[in-house]
Amino acid sequence: MQRLLRRLLPALCPARAAAAAPAFLAPPARPARPRPMALRPPPPAAGAGGGGGPRRVAGESPEHDDLENVLEKEILKENKESTQQRKERCASTDSTDSLMVEMPFVNIDIEDEFAVRLTSEVNLKKKRKRTTGRENEEDNERKKKKKEQYRPNFFISIPITNSEISGGVQAVQDTIIQKDHRLSKAMVHCGSLHVTLLVMHLSSKEEVSTAVDALSDSKDLVEDLLKGKTVDLSFQGIDHFRNEVGFVKLAESDHTAILMEIAETIKKIFQEKGILAGGDRAFKPHLTFMKLSKSPKLRKEVKKIDPSLYEKFKSHYFGDEILHRLDLCSMLKKKQPNGYYYCESCVILGKNHGADLVKEALHRETQALLSKRNQIKKLLSSPEIRMKISKELFEDRHNYTSKGKSCTDSGSPNA
Repeated sequence: MQRLLRRLLPALCPARAAAAAPAFLAPPARPARPRPMALRPPPPAAGAGGGGGPRRVAGESPEHDDLENVLEKEILKENKESTQQRKERCASTDSTDSLMVEMPFVNIDIEDEFAVRLTSEVNLKKKRKRTTGRENEEDNERKKKKKEQYRPNFFISIPITNSEISGGVQAVQDTIIQKDHRLSKAMVHCGSLHVTLLVMHLSSKEEVSTAVDALSDSKDLVEDLLKGKTVDLSFQGIDHFRNEVGFVKLAESDHTAILMEIAETIKKIFQEKGILAGGDRAFKPHLTFMKLSKSPKLRKEVKKIDPSLYEKFKSHYFGDEILHRLDLCSMLKKKQPNGYYYCESCVILGKNHGADLVKEALHRETQALLSKRNQIKKLLSSPEIRMKISKELFEDRHNYTSKGKSCTDSGSPNA
């Protein structure tokens, strides 16, 4: 580890290692070898030059003494230089060690440290996956609750009271069912035909009461827009939404523009009352007679409605409806016997429509009773139903006679 750090140290700390780099990178100095002492000149031969003179002692010659001093100085100088080199080497080593000491990971085993970090990172990733899974579930639950809170459950409706329109729609539905019987589950009851002006979500009785007041307040403003004129809504042709919803189109005219103004006026009144009314989609008045969303099982079988099923009705004229009533209807409450939605409140537009409203209500009730009577007749005309009814009557008669016999037996004198 220390060898690796010493190699990396110049790159990590170039400023401090620059001073110690020459001595650190220089090769180790070799100890200086002592030079050989100069040979002393041989003493002169005995007897020469007068024979028998006194012998010279070593060091007595001045030349010899000077030579020895020079050699000693050189040796001391070399020793001093080697000592200085050793001190510089030690100083460079100390500086490197001091730099290493400053490193926070100098005494750490790299393999062990990386192994621990890798395992901790894996555990952290697993923990993040678990937490993200929980967060996703919580987000989905919040979204579902939010959708339920703001899903429309009430709407402002213009009911269709013209029997010509409802009869034409019934003919279209019958034609489609003959070609594809599965779509019978997607058909809208003719008694439920209406034009939706506004949708909203009302979560309490107080909000429903506020909506009733808002609808009542809108009457005067709507009548001011009409200025005594009647709004004649003409229905002609068939169109669809994404081949999932079939509807009768409202023909473009000046009356459709007035209808859009009425829808905007009512929307503002409801919003002023604190009710979030209206949707993100642009207002497009239409008359729905078929939609796949009525049956979830049907959605699995039929993804799209084939437009060729109602090809011959694409430009068919269905009739006119005069605007004279606005209803606040519930999407979730049980419908009326005639098939129309549960009505919380209604507003009659104009002064001469009260009698028409009563006639319409009586007509709807009569039609509902007639349809039920026709259904009973069809059931009774079926041979299987008649056999079943006769069988039940026979069993009831047999049970009655058996009970009578038991009663007479229990009333005998021997009882």
